[in-house]
Amino acid sequence: MAAWKSWTALRLCATGIASEFGVRGYPTIKLLKGDLAYNYRGPRTKDDIIEFAHRVSGALIRPLPSQQMFEHMQKRHRVFFVYVGGESPLKEKYIDAASELIVYTYFFSASEEVVPEYVTLKEMPAVLVFKDETYFVYDEYEDGDLSSWINRERFQNYLAMDGFLLYELGDTGKLVALAVIDEKNTSVEHTRLKSIIQEVARDYRDLFHRDFQFGHMDGNDYINTLLMDELTVPTVVVLNTSNQQYFLLDRQIKNVEDMVQFINNILDGTVEAQGGDSILQRLKRIVFDAKSTIVSIFKSSPLMGCFLFGLPLGVISIMCYGIYTADTDGGYIEERYEVSKSENENQEQIEESKEQQEPSSGGSVVPTVQEPKDVLEKKKD
Repeated sequence: MAAWKSWTALRLCATGIASEFGVRGYPTIKLLKGDLAYNYRGPRTKDDIIEFAHRVSGALIRPLPSQQMFEHMQKRHRVFFVYVGGESPLKEKYIDAASELIVYTYFFSASEEVVPEYVTLKEMPAVLVFKDETYFVYDEYEDGDLSSWINRERFQNYLAMDGFLLYELGDTGKLVALAVIDEKNTSVEHTRLKSIIQEVARDYRDLFHRDFQFGHMDGNDYINTLLMDELTVPTVVVLNTSNQQYFLLDRQIKNVEDMVQFINNILDGTVEAQGGDSILQRLKRIVFDAKSTIVSIFKSSPLMGCFLFGLPLGVISIMCYGIYTADTDGGYIEERYEVSKSENENQEQIEESKEQQEPSSGGSVVPTVQEPKDVLEKKKD
């Protein structure tokens, strides 16, 4: 009894905490820092969770006091942001963006003397992102809101993709150019498509990094589910993860020029988008998901599939048979009742006719013969 009371109290306590911090599903990882609660949305690995805790528990914006420290951060972090300059409205926006996006990446501040010599700044203050052995400068007129720009640029330009990353990229608004390959297959075709995407991401990043994210994905299972279609491997597909649209080329991509032309055709609207999130596509998605679920159940456990789907079908069949036989028996009984009623009425009619023919005093029955009309008149006279 005491154990039950303890369990009930613990459960009520957990329910209250979940309600207080807005926890809707499990497992959920949160880091509490003062009055703030940060949600962890990264990969569920030990190293990633430790990195998240180290990043969020430290200073919101970390200073870089020297060039040596700056170079150390470049070697340690693949992507990080730096504010260069003194106090300004841009710095206030930078602090607000950092308080929201610290769960994803690192934020630093530095003076102009600390920034590497290869960095060219047209005006001060400035916000920069360092990644892929280069840097990009935030431009308010071209890039819009600072938080949105940071959210778009917090990924490397080329990534090995999985379902989690594709989901995260949906918030960036970028199109994702993917080489769908089999990494275990070392044939020329598989390695060639991967190298083409990598080369476009590297050599054309100044042109495409605002609109495109590049990468490759091992296998086509997830893509088939996303597109509700069977893609051949290897192939190239461009995804719009924000609205589930996708673009496919009707010919094989042979070199970098073909891929660049394909991207330019998407940007100018020449290539028609497929899929989407229309009502018809949503209905198609429901049917596809139901079919995929049934197929996966039967593939993983045929006996379980037969039990789950056979039992309800059997119950429904028995109910339908019972309803059908009940209607049939009712109709048969009603028909027999009508026949019996008709026979009784016929029998009554026959008996009445017999009673009319029998004399009231008994004896033989003598038929009456009508006399001729002239004989009757003579008798009258």
